[in-house]
Amino acid sequence: TSVTLVVLNNFKNDSRVLKEAQTLKNKGYCVKVVALHEEPLLEFDNVSNISIHRIRLKTRNWSKHKIIQIIKYMEFLYKFIKEYKKSDILHCNDLDTLPIGVLIKIFFNKKVKIVYDAHEFEINQKPHQSKISIKLLYFLEKFLIKYTDACFTVSESIADEYYKMYAVKPTILYNSPKFIKPKKTDIFREKFSIKQSSTIMLYQGGLSRGRGLELLLDAFKIRKDNIVVIVFMGYGELEGYINDLTAKSGNIFYHEAVSPNELLDYTSAADIATVSYVNNNCLNYYYCMPNKFFEYTMAGLPVLVSNLKDLSENVKKYNLGVVVDEDTPCGINNAIDKLLQMDFEVLKANALKFAKENSWEIQEKKMIAVYEELKNGC
Repeated sequence: TSVTLVVLNNFKNDSRVLKEAQTLKNKGYCVKVVALHEEPLLEFDNVSNISIHRIRLKTRNWSKHKIIQIIKYMEFLYKFIKEYKKSDILHCNDLDTLPIGVLIKIFFNKKVKIVYDAHEFEINQKPHQSKISIKLLYFLEKFLIKYTDACFTVSESIADEYYKMYAVKPTILYNSPKFIKPKKTDIFREKFSIKQSSTIMLYQGGLSRGRGLELLLDAFKIRKDNIVVIVFMGYGELEGYINDLTAKSGNIFYHEAVSPNELLDYTSAADIATVSYVNNNCLNYYYCMPNKFFEYTMAGLPVLVSNLKDLSENVKKYNLGVVVDEDTPCGINNAIDKLLQMDFEVLKANALKFAKENSWEIQEKKMIAVYEELKNGC
């Protein structure tokens, strides 16, 4: 059975699709990932034993104007259909690739099975999105989803929304890593000369605006003690600003991003962690279950999270840390102080239990069950 997984990115950092492809390959499926070509990446590539085809577009370097973007999409669509219309199963990642699968099913290959993998709450992904944009995406998704044979998504609440909106019940596949037993490291204390008595809080991820990072920084600016310090790790537009604060304050530190295979060693060097402190300004954020959350728990770290639906429910259910009640620097500091009073050994045991129960090994069983059903119907 041939499975073609399609993404509209360059497939350089797509950990979810890579895990899915590896799982399918290990189960004996004939797997290929099709993505967008971008220099200096290879057109035909092999990533972790998975065959990749990055489609070259003649229009690739044209402008980012909306009409030009549609022309680029049409070129990708044409080249993809020409080459992959005979696939047994098309695994469409995100709403932007779903029309490709549905067109193939309607016009070229009635037998093809369509798997729709919604990595986000697709119709309301961005803050301050216009109502008309949400409505248009809703009608598009509602039309296309009727042609799908299976559906995956990334959180309970998104699955509930799909059921309410389209009477489709997606299988939840968390974007969690494979379970690795953590070993404690002291990288941050050694690098930044942080004293043993200080608790190290970690934020890993994009350092961009709109994630509530400014609130987090303000919270640490007004903390006058070094009982708890914070390390920001990643890259983005706030990098320079955080670097300046590192020079001025004794409790804020910046560390550049590291490769995925080194990441757990760095995560394990922290004592507590905070998940992308996102403001609740779109449903996609409100329902999110970021992969960082799973990485932190796998390192046994107690967590501080924003009052977002799925995150806060899991933190409370498993007793993993503290939910911030109020989106202000004082609210964050109160939550940090509350977390420092808790029994870290209990929280660590709970985090590891959560990580094990929700690891990729558990997710892939659910995924394969769905695929085996599809295969029998092929």
